[in-house]
Amino acid sequence: MTIAVCPGSFDPITLGHLDVVRRGVRLFDEVVVGVARNASKSALLSVEDRVGLARSAVAEIPGVRVEVVPGLLVDFCQEIGATALLKGLRGGADYDAELPMALMNRHLTGIETVFVPADRGVAHIASSLVKDVARHGGRVEDLVPPGVAEVVRARLRAHAEGARG
Repeated sequence: MTIAVCPGSFDPITLGHLDVVRRGVRLFDEVVVGVARNASKSALLSVEDRVGLARSAVAEIPGVRVEVVPGLLVDFCQEIGATALLKGLRGGADYDAELPMALMNRHLTGIETVFVPADRGVAHIASSLVKDVARHGGRVEDLVPPGVAEVVRARLRAHAEGARG
């Protein structure tokens, strides 16, 4: 059985992420959406929110589960028996950012990274852009799975109220 981990912060999960996951289950027996804490990013959503939204988004996709990556990604992959990492690429900048990580992960444990080019219909979607559009009152429902836009807006309101208080 082949297992791939599709890692990310998923802050929030988007239709672009789901495209990569759906395509990944055609390549691997199981895809584990690995929700990671990224020390270089300040997350809007809690890990619990991100896991819950991701689980809801992939609930109808056979062969997919969602787990928290508690530490080093390659250690998590070894623990669950994953043989590959699954990453989506929207363009050259993504490749430039992802290649050093792929090489380091292979150096550390031998795990390979499989890059899936983004579908043109979702290549413009990034979690950071979703948050920015929502922060300014724009419509994001067509960029994220059902229920995600409402949670993002609620967290943005809470952050704004906390900043004023």
